[in-house]
Amino acid sequence: MTTLTHRGRRAEGRGSEKKGEGEEEAAERELNEDEPDDSKDIRLTLMEEVLLLGLKDKEGYTSFWNDCISSGLRGGILIELALRGRIRLEPLALRKKRLLERKVLLKSDAPTGDVLLDETLRHIKATETAETVQTWIELLTGETWNPFKLQYQLRNVRERLAKALVEKGILTTEKQNFLLFDMTTHPVCNASEKQRLLKRLQESVLERWVNEPQRMERRTLALLVLAHASDVLENVFASLADDKYDVAMNRTKDLLDMDPEVEAAKGKGMEMIWAVLAAFNKS
Repeated sequence: MTTLTHRGRRAEGRGSEKKGEGEEEAAERELNEDEPDDSKDIRLTLMEEVLLLGLKDKEGYTSFWNDCISSGLRGGILIELALRGRIRLEPLALRKKRLLERKVLLKSDAPTGDVLLDETLRHIKATETAETVQTWIELLTGETWNPFKLQYQLRNVRERLAKALVEKGILTTEKQNFLLFDMTTHPVCNASEKQRLLKRLQESVLERWVNEPQRMERRTLALLVLAHASDVLENVFASLADDKYDVAMNRTKDLLDMDPEVEAAKGKGMEMIWAVLAAFNKS
C-alpha cells in the first residue's frame, strides 16, 4: 500500500480561519497548505498519485497481476473526501466503537470539482442508512451481492483517472495491439512529475523520517497507506540502493504495523486514514 509524502511542513501558528468561512473552505485551504512548494504547479489527488505509482512508465498500464489497486483507489477517494472536509466518521459514543464499526457521515455536500469525488459524495448522500468504511470500499468497487446496491459502484475509475492525468500533462494516450484486441494505454510523458512524487515519498521515510505518525503530514501518511493497500509500494522504493531500500521498507512496515485503533485515538484529523488501513488489514 502506498501513500503520498510531503516534504514541506505546515507552518505552525497560522491564524484562525476567517469568520464566516465554511468547514469545506477551511479544509480546502489546509489542503493547499499541506502541499509541498514544488508540487503546487500540478495538484494531484491521492487517487491520481496512486495510479501514477502503479503505471508502467513506457507501457502505460498497471500490472495485469495487481488485483488490489481497484479497491485501493476507492479507499483513496474516502480519504481524499475526509481531508477536504466532506465526510467524517461518526463520533465516539459512551460505548466506544471500533474503527470498522463506525459509520461514514456526510459533513458537506459542497462540490469538490473532481468528478469521482463528487459522484461518491452523491452516493453517500443518497444512502438511507449510513455505511462503514469497509462497506463503502466494497460498494464503490462493486463487490456486493445486493443488486439494489450495485448503483453505488464507480465505473471505469482507472481510465477516468488516467484521462485526468492526461489533461494535467503527465500522461499521454496511445493504442497498443495485444494480438486479439487493441488496448488504450497511457504512458508517462512528464517523467519529472513522477520522479518528484517518488522522491517525496522516499524522503519521507529516509531523510525526513519523523518516527511518529502524528507528526507526519496527513497526505503523506495517507499515500503510504494507499500504496500499500494498492500493492504499489514496491514501485516507490525500487530505485533505491539496497541499504536505503531496506531502511525504507522496514520503516514503512513498522508504520503500517501500528494499531489503527490506538493511532486514530490520538486525533490530528487522521481517523479516516487509519480506518482505511484497518479495512484493508481485515480484508
